Amino acid sequence: MRILAVLLLALAGCASGPRIDTTYTSENQDGRVQFLVLHFTAETWESSVETLTKDSKRPVSAHYLVRDDPPVIYRLVDEGRRAWHAGVSSWRRYTQLNSSSIGIEIVNLGDKGSPPDALVFRDYPPAQLDAVVALVKDIVKRHGIRPENIVGHAEIAPQRRVDPGPRFPWKRLADEGLVRWPDAGKVALRRAGFERELPDMEWFQERLYRHGYEVPRNGELDEPTRRVIASFQMRYRPDRYDGFPDAETAAILDVLVEP
Repeated sequence: MRILAVLLLALAGCASGPRIDTTYTSENQDGRVQFLVLHFTAETWESSVETLTKDSKRPVSAHYLVRDDPPVIYRLVDEGRRAWHAGVSSWRRYTQLNSSSIGIEIVNLGDKGSPPDALVFRDYPPAQLDAVVALVKDIVKRHGIRPENIVGHAEIAPQRRVDPGPRFPWKRLADEGLVRWPDAGKVALRRAGFERELPDMEWFQERLYRHGYEVPRNGELDEPTRRVIASFQMRYRPDRYDGFPDAETAAILDVLVEP
């Protein structure tokens, strides 16, 4: 009986894996989650759930889905696992952000159905936004995500995405202490100078790059650069996002990239 007990104990040890000593811990580490990416679904609630959980034709997913009515937060993917929400992406020289981010999809039709020459975006219900802000606060607190790494899909993939769009209240997240916002006084002072002389495209591209965007650096106002400028304007000047450089855009950008 004693031999049988020893054998059973040995087998139990093998089943649970090797013994690991945790006496030492390296100081050189950080969390897997470095970014938080916000999206709108551009679909109804029913379609959003189907797409994010069962659509095998275009496999996409997100860690969280925030319903519009009622404003319920659903966890679709465990935070310790990778969700497929960012696609080909880049921010602050990091690429393929699926591996280092948490994705939040917000049920909102976004620009769906808009005419190609005039995008029309939908508002977010206040109760839904309350839920989103609470979720962002919780994730940021647990993972220590830096303010500059809380971004929209349009920022990490400006050539193909526009979400969460100009109706998403980034200023509210700034007021909650979650993201940076340009100081209005500094913007006004610098805008006056830029009204007299607007920087060239090389200046805009260099500062957009420093801000975090993957942007052409050819000194030309080409279509990819316009998309990046429009993405920047959607977040920081949502009343006009035509993608053209102007004094106000230059002032906001200059304030944001200063140390």
